[in-house]
Amino acid sequence: MTRLVLVRHGKPDGTWGRDPDPGLDAQGHEQARAVADVLVELGPLPIVVSPLRRTLETAAPLAQRWGVTAMVDRGVGELVAPPNPTPDHATWLHSLMTGTGADAPEVMMPFRDRVLGAIRTITTDTVVVTHFLAINVVVGAASGDDRVVLFAPAHCSRTVVDVLNGSLRVVELGAQVAPTPRV
Repeated sequence: MTRLVLVRHGKPDGTWGRDPDPGLDAQGHEQARAVADVLVELGPLPIVVSPLRRTLETAAPLAQRWGVTAMVDRGVGELVAPPNPTPDHATWLHSLMTGTGADAPEVMMPFRDRVLGAIRTITTDTVVVTHFLAINVVVGAASGDDRVVLFAPAHCSRTVVDVLNGSLRVVELGAQVAPTPRV
């Protein structure tokens, strides 16, 4: 059995619709230091991050304390929006997040396959710093729920998942944000 700690990145300095790759703002950096303080007792463990700055910056304090280098894996990366979504990026994303995977299979099927493929190939206990929707994909697969958003993980929250022979089991959901999630 492999235990994964899925950490949502810290608060970004910008929104997904306005900046394709924001780093963390001051609060996000503080959140990253705080989650490192909590997780330090678990390791050192491997750390896997998406290629985006906000995950790299979130993982940095923990990686430094453990003396490890975070491994970048596109598989745990953010959902890729279609070019020029209609009517605009924010509206498209909101609509997607209120539905199920069956409502947008051309977007959700490849995304789910990518995220779950990456998660299921991890064979040692690992901290994975990733994104709101990617965490929801893992939780949805573990619970057999096709909704795009099952819960709203807060920035730097920790969702714990066990993987055994490709099957996923949620051990603990991370802390959640208010009802209107921001990606």
